[in-house]
Amino acid sequence: MSHAVIGVIGGSGLYDIDGVDTVGSHAVATPFGAPSDDIVEAKIGDTTLFFLPRHGRGHRFSPSEINYRANLWALRKLGCTDVLSVSAVGSMREHIAPGHVVLPDQFIDRTVGRARTFFEDGIVAHVGFADPVSERVRQALRAACEQTGVTHHQGGAYVCIEGPQFSTRAESALFRTWPDVSVIGMTNMPEARLAREAELPYATLALVTDYDCWHADHDDVTVESVLAVMRANVDAAKRVIVALAKNPPTGACPSQDALRHAVMTHPEAIPAEARRKVSLLMSRYW
Repeated sequence: MSHAVIGVIGGSGLYDIDGVDTVGSHAVATPFGAPSDDIVEAKIGDTTLFFLPRHGRGHRFSPSEINYRANLWALRKLGCTDVLSVSAVGSMREHIAPGHVVLPDQFIDRTVGRARTFFEDGIVAHVGFADPVSERVRQALRAACEQTGVTHHQGGAYVCIEGPQFSTRAESALFRTWPDVSVIGMTNMPEARLAREAELPYATLALVTDYDCWHADHDDVTVESVLAVMRANVDAAKRVIVALAKNPPTGACPSQDALRHAVMTHPEAIPAEARRKVSLLMSRYW
């Protein structure tokens, strides 16, 4: 089995895990600006983990301010083979309670103001995205949840809203009418899109903190209530990360060849600067 290198995007405290050896920190410069923060390198057995705090240490960036392109480019530059997104979400279903974990297999993108592609300014690429979650990673996550006894739910769609405000009651009620919607969050788009363009298999460990605002028998979502449940969820996430590192994703994934036939622009028509920005991603093909 080849050496696994897993990028973990989530809270800044995720890498503080008993038994995990932190071996360094990386400040990665990218053609798309700076990532959210320095990336912490750690080891669990034969697996290398790169922890990237999505909102920056101290939670400095709102979901709309995160430099998703720089984050994914940096993880690709560091040699990641897979990406795990650890994300706080609201539940859209009665049976998915705060404190549970969801492993979604679809996304619905309701964001409106975020850069969502590496390919622009003279170069065009169209990658397949019908199945946005890598089963390679999701099934390894499922096994890790089962091994650690974490209550988890398989499948369903993650609705990603722009934020930073939570949903209105009307929005929450609307999303619940959509088939297969399980959870709602603010961060996995365009993160998953960019992971696909970077040919990085991607899956989400969605940590349920609340019932959004649709549930009549629960308080409206507040930052205080989210943080209280999130603290318990982080402990579960750490256990899952350790189990995943000990039994990392294996097998082929369509994500790994997403760019093979995706670039539509004639090579001679691509501006030098556009070519430079995506040369890391296209190195296998150019």
